[in-house]
Amino acid sequence: MADVGWGWLEQYEQFGRLGDHKHDFETITFVEAKTKYSSFMHASHGMIFAKDDRILWKLYKAKAAVLMQLRFDGVFGFPGGLVEPGEDPVDGLNREMEEEIGLDLKKHSFLDSDHIASFVNSEKSLVLHFFLKEVTLEDFCVLEMNNLRAPEYGTETYGVVRVPLFTMGDGVRGFPAFLANHFAGNAREELLMALKHCNILTVQEIQTALVSSEEFVTSVRS
Repeated sequence: MADVGWGWLEQYEQFGRLGDHKHDFETITFVEAKTKYSSFMHASHGMIFAKDDRILWKLYKAKAAVLMQLRFDGVFGFPGGLVEPGEDPVDGLNREMEEEIGLDLKKHSFLDSDHIASFVNSEKSLVLHFFLKEVTLEDFCVLEMNNLRAPEYGTETYGVVRVPLFTMGDGVRGFPAFLANHFAGNAREELLMALKHCNILTVQEIQTALVSSEEFVTSVRS
């Protein structure tokens, strides 16, 4: 099959481009996002999590089950996507959640009160909204199973994953190794923000994992 390039997806290429850094995004308020930057393209994403007090292999605290997904473009991110014209950011998020992971909106729909941060990338004229939803561990497992029946499974999403929140004996495998993957936009920064916000990991645990992850990436490249 001949290389078809981007085709009609070219208009969206810049939004998912690899190589974005956290300094490309400025934190703004939800009100600013919907007023000052109303003419920009908007996207909403959400993190669903459940507290998990299990001890894995009698060694590591699970801490929580955090849902991310492998996207169609080969990088990790949170469920969600572009907000359509006329949609409110939270309405767009709920639509995307239903399409991408089969979220039962009668039970777990996102609300404005679940919003924790908005960011703007002025170079791309793009605003990102990030939401957070806690569910029970039992409901989390149901959500994982429902993903297989989601309308966009196999097209926009290639499966959900749990984030390993422990660090193994070599100081790399587990959470630091996961952080060494490629992430969409500022999804990695959103993950770290949410883990701190929910008191799932401490600032020190996050910083230690980041240092180990960066050292691992450097060693692989050298």
